[in-house]
Amino acid sequence: MPQTQIKAPDLSKAYPRSANESLGFYVLLPRIIDKCRATIAQTNGEYKFNCPLDRQFFDWTGVDAEAFRKALEAGQSDEDILHFVKRTAKPHTDEEIRAWSYQQRWRRPDAESQAKFETMRQELAPDNYRVETWFQLLDADEKRF
Repeated sequence: MPQTQIKAPDLSKAYPRSANESLGFYVLLPRIIDKCRATIAQTNGEYKFNCPLDRQFFDWTGVDAEAFRKALEAGQSDEDILHFVKRTAKPHTDEEIRAWSYQQRWRRPDAESQAKFETMRQELAPDNYRVETWFQLLDADEKRF
């Protein structure tokens, strides 16, 4: 039975899902799915699939970004993509995935990136000194709070 084609989001008019959202305990995964679908449909706007943030997911899991893209091109649902990730990823326990996701959610700029982070925070959330992590900065940029 042919799969139903899943509609790609138009990221020139809306934001992808937050980096904080998770699928199968993996943060970033729903966001990466949105960006990849939009890239395939050429509705990605300023968003780039397989950007450095996406690479953190692909590098840690060992999932091949091009194979991931091909799975989405075949019309795979979010749940199908989760199963694809679990089949092709390096073996990690649910506890390891949760720990990695926690680290990603709360990752702050290191000494090298602190100045860039602060410049971006001043631009995107000038009155919000509670923006301390990269995910919070993304959410501020996308007007999530």
